[in-house]
Amino acid sequence: MALLKDILYKTNLISVAGDMNTDLGGICFDSRESKQGCLFIAVRGTQTDGHQYIDQAIAKGASVVVCEDLPAKLLDTVTYVKVDNSARALGFIASNFYGNPSSRLKLVAVTGTNGKTTTVTLLHQLFGKLGYKSGLLSTVENKIGEEVLPATHTTPDAIALNRLLKEMADQGCTHCFMEASSHAIVQHRVAGLQFAGAVFTNISHDHLDYHGTFDEYIKAKKMLFDGLPSSAFALVNEDDKRGAIMLQNTKAVKKSYSLKHMSDFRAKVLSNSIQGLELQIDNIDVWFKLVGDFNAYNLLAVYGTAVLLDEPTEEVLTQLSDVDPARGRFQLVPSTSGIVAIVDYAHTPDALENVLKTIKSFRTGNETVVTVVGCGGNRDKTKRPLMAAISCQLSDKVILTSDNPRFEDPMEIIKDMQTGVGPSNYRKTLVVPDRKEAIKTAISISHPGDIVLVAGKGHETYQEIQGVKHPFDDKKVVTEVLKAFSE
Repeated sequence: MALLKDILYKTNLISVAGDMNTDLGGICFDSRESKQGCLFIAVRGTQTDGHQYIDQAIAKGASVVVCEDLPAKLLDTVTYVKVDNSARALGFIASNFYGNPSSRLKLVAVTGTNGKTTTVTLLHQLFGKLGYKSGLLSTVENKIGEEVLPATHTTPDAIALNRLLKEMADQGCTHCFMEASSHAIVQHRVAGLQFAGAVFTNISHDHLDYHGTFDEYIKAKKMLFDGLPSSAFALVNEDDKRGAIMLQNTKAVKKSYSLKHMSDFRAKVLSNSIQGLELQIDNIDVWFKLVGDFNAYNLLAVYGTAVLLDEPTEEVLTQLSDVDPARGRFQLVPSTSGIVAIVDYAHTPDALENVLKTIKSFRTGNETVVTVVGCGGNRDKTKRPLMAAISCQLSDKVILTSDNPRFEDPMEIIKDMQTGVGPSNYRKTLVVPDRKEAIKTAISISHPGDIVLVAGKGHETYQEIQGVKHPFDDKKVVTEVLKAFSE
């Protein structure tokens, strides 16, 4: 139980009608979850407006309503709290209700278009090897120590997020590493959290279906850094020109990492092969299991974060050299056929280019590179031709297929992609809408030594079609097909 007056701290109150000493048995922003003695907060979402469900929440027992616009009729049995921004208020209310759990942890947020999942996953692994129990909040999975919890969003809603952070702190976690998506930042899901630091990986073409313009997308990322306290650190990728933008106006201690420029944390790629990376980090040579320049940046971000969290340099590098790649991120699929198969989550033009350039960097030139790629439905359409163009430019053969079509016709998505296929690349491109058949086709036209990249879904274990999530795991399908062809 909690008193209303105690959980409204920092919510920017405009007015209150009713008893501030009301005892609360819970908080919710979904009227269907309302119960006796709970607080219901009406949030304006992208699909629905919570203000429309105030009556339903009260009918199910809500004794407090937090909203931006008061109902025309106020009930004597209900306390009404008017705030300037319900979504932001929800973040603070959730944090206060659960006893500000982020203050009991060293909480680090990682944001950027690419590299978020790998960076937080590596941080979680690293701090486990350093002897800490830590929490993980990622696209792939959430973890409390080594206990795995399913993840439904890149960043959970404010109530679920604070509940998870409380569980982490209660179970002895000292740190938590979380992805902070641009959606979550602008929707104030991270409002009220106390961060020890934040990391910016990079920014490129993505989510314009939601943010509208690239400038708005950049501003969304920047909001995270603008809200950091002076006790936190802000670590940014110096090689991304927007890194400097993230540091404008932040009160946090400003730090940077780079492969190309002078920075606080610097690395040089000594060798890069299908087996791994050798980097020189701050004049120390270290070999890592991860592959590609893009992972050099991820490793450097992890190293910088650990040092800024006061961990000893040499111990960090020793333990970091032993971490494993995140699931579905440049993941090699074992095979006896001699075909090199790679599954990767690359679903943006920049990520796809990074992966294909990495493959190009260690190929001999005698093998064929076959890329299987699609684009998600009901998402940013402008990246579709770019994805196809990059695939054609950096692959010998390209198979355009279905990703998560959601409520769109897969063939219409593929037609959008085909506009990026120039006349000179028509002959190297095949259209196979069924994703499993596309993977089968890619492997059937490949020979020992050839490289097959299956891009776009990575760790996902489903394919979303017309609102239904059908079981589909790229790695599992690739494994089965490779086995069938090698028998």
